[in-house]
Amino acid sequence: MNRFLFHFALFSAAIMIVQPLSAREEPDDITGVYYVRHQDEESKVRIYRQPDDTYSAQVLWIKDSLDRNGRLRLDEKNPDRSLRNVPCNRIVIINGLKYDSSKERWSGGKIYDPTRGLRANVVCDFEPDGRLRVRGSLLGISQTVYWDKIE
Repeated sequence: MNRFLFHFALFSAAIMIVQPLSAREEPDDITGVYYVRHQDEESKVRIYRQPDDTYSAQVLWIKDSLDRNGRLRLDEKNPDRSLRNVPCNRIVIINGLKYDSSKERWSGGKIYDPTRGLRANVVCDFEPDGRLRVRGSLLGISQTVYWDKIE
């Protein structure tokens, strides 16, 4: 009987060690559609994997997408003049994001804020409650926004 208890305890300890490892993020865990609320804007954003194994995010929907004249708003504040005619529901707001398995987060990319026309460094990771924490940093100033995965 002692032998049984020893093996059972050893097996239980092994399960407890292995279980947290299975809860770790995988690079593609970030992909999906998110609901975002930021600076009086509500939107849905899709994060997807690029062929070079980086991740990008594109706006799919914006609650108030029409301007005063009833036309779809454009990305008028984009510092890249060639992108100023992109409709607000098609703007790519994150690019170049890479998964860092040692830190269990995505970093190395840029995030674009179309409300201000600014690009910043971005780091993303998941909170224990499942929300995606998106932290943009520019010139020593950072801002964090939480995105809720809906698909």
